[in-house]
Amino acid sequence: MFGHTPRGTASSSRASRRFASLLAATAMGVYLLVVVGATTALTDAAAACSTWPACNGRWLVPLDDPQLAIAWGHRVAALGVAVLLVATTVLGWRVNARRRVRAALTVATVLYPVQVGVGAFTATAATPAIVSAAHLLAGMAIFGGVVLALAWTLEPETPDEPMGTRDPEEMPDAADPAPTGAATPSGLLARAKRTGFAYFRLMKPRLMWLLCLVASAAMALAAGPALRVGTVVATLTGGVLAIGAAGTFNHVFERDVDRKMSRTADRPAATDQIPIRNAVAFGVSLAALSLVAFLSVNVLAAVLGLFAILFYSVIYTLLLKPNTVQNTVIGGFAGALPALIGGAAVTGEIGLPAVVLAGVIFLWTPAHFYNLALAYKDDYARGGFPMMPVVRGEAVTRKHILLYLGATLLAAALLSAVTTLGWLYAGTSVAFGALFLWTVLGLHRERTEEAAFRSFHASNAYLGALLIAVVVDALAF
Repeated sequence: MFGHTPRGTASSSRASRRFASLLAATAMGVYLLVVVGATTALTDAAAACSTWPACNGRWLVPLDDPQLAIAWGHRVAALGVAVLLVATTVLGWRVNARRRVRAALTVATVLYPVQVGVGAFTATAATPAIVSAAHLLAGMAIFGGVVLALAWTLEPETPDEPMGTRDPEEMPDAADPAPTGAATPSGLLARAKRTGFAYFRLMKPRLMWLLCLVASAAMALAAGPALRVGTVVATLTGGVLAIGAAGTFNHVFERDVDRKMSRTADRPAATDQIPIRNAVAFGVSLAALSLVAFLSVNVLAAVLGLFAILFYSVIYTLLLKPNTVQNTVIGGFAGALPALIGGAAVTGEIGLPAVVLAGVIFLWTPAHFYNLALAYKDDYARGGFPMMPVVRGEAVTRKHILLYLGATLLAAALLSAVTTLGWLYAGTSVAFGALFLWTVLGLHRERTEEAAFRSFHASNAYLGALLIAVVVDALAF
């Protein structure tokens, strides 16, 4: 009968869901060990426990000694994750998972004792930096293998199963005339407020808080507690103005396409609330003022700020977005530039912590924005943009979200390895990374617009919390 699910099929589906959930838990368990192992606070703790596997010949350590408790806790956690990884691998073979899934898990399981052995050698002997790096890389490889297994497990047999969409009545027909703006208010004050708000919207204010937080995190990493308020104010002022300029040019260049899309049809340039000549003049003024603010810091910050404006408004908007399916990936460099600007503002050069932080933002961008592309797939198709779900399909897009999330988490772990960030950062990365991963798992299962928005908001929460933890950890220590 219609709607009836055979018992064997239902049982197989439940087993598959349990296996995917176990894979996700295993991935976060491995990631916990990677982040903890990469956190410099653990290095000091390891010195208090110079034998392995027992700690200074003792199987139980006093918990009132923080360093001993940390070192011993790490070893206990490693044992627990080992059991979890073996159980996941065995279950993968029992449920007859895909061959590549079983292969990835088997390799991760075989590599795990090697990684543990390298870690034991690092903890008990004076080892060169390359050995510690090998320990970290092995952990990253194990995590990568589990994430790949999860991505392949979640990959549907039918690659383009439709995703839930909004009510068609809520979406304007492509043949309908584009909106030309709301009625002009009659009062002088009301007209002034309407115009002022339109100019404010041109600046894309929703982007400002996160990008300014990126620059702030980079400055905190570069200067630590010695960070000067004047540098922060000048850099963030320049950043806000640069974002406003780039956003304004984006509105101008995309005004014709914006009229075709429901989510952008009411933008000021698309509805002629702001004359194009005035919008261009406004963007140029913001760009000039941003350069003045950056130059008060140093020349490198100004050069990077100007490049950020040109990259987003010209390279991304005019060249990448309408012409390549990789527009979101390459365009992620625009969001990564504030990290380089923040580091350069403090040191006058582009340092390694700023580069790694920029890498976190670059890899996070597809994991973040592909959720929005899924939710507005029809809109982007109507606008003619070759977004990933439009060109490659929804299943491929969901898979890429998971893979880029895994890469983001690895980059975040690397950041803790090249800085002095402590336990607040490590805990935030694991906790909010797990939240993000769980919403992505839900997206794969539900395949609805609501699930895409949950994953989108979780991505914002992850990066926002991570950057705040960077600032607090860097300034506190």
